[in-house]
Amino acid sequence: MFLAFSNMPKIPPHKPSEVIRKLKKVGFYIDHQSGGHAILYKEGHPFPVPVPMHNKDLKKGTLYGIIERADLTPEEFLKIK
Repeated sequence: MFLAFSNMPKIPPHKPSEVIRKLKKVGFYIDHQSGGHAILYKEGHPFPVPVPMHNKDLKKGTLYGIIERADLTPEEFLKIK
């Protein structure tokens, strides 16, 4: 499933640590780190969600890709505190 950027809500820049914290709140956990990526899993979720671990904000396309791979909508992601 490809999500078009034009009809999505704007998501402010997020650091990788913020994204991981939000994913953990919905049941994901860090299984391991491979190179510069944290690999997150969730029970019942069919595939891993890699998050690049850099000390800068994630690019918009990368962030939307992580959200999509985690089977979340941008709206759901923004509601996670």
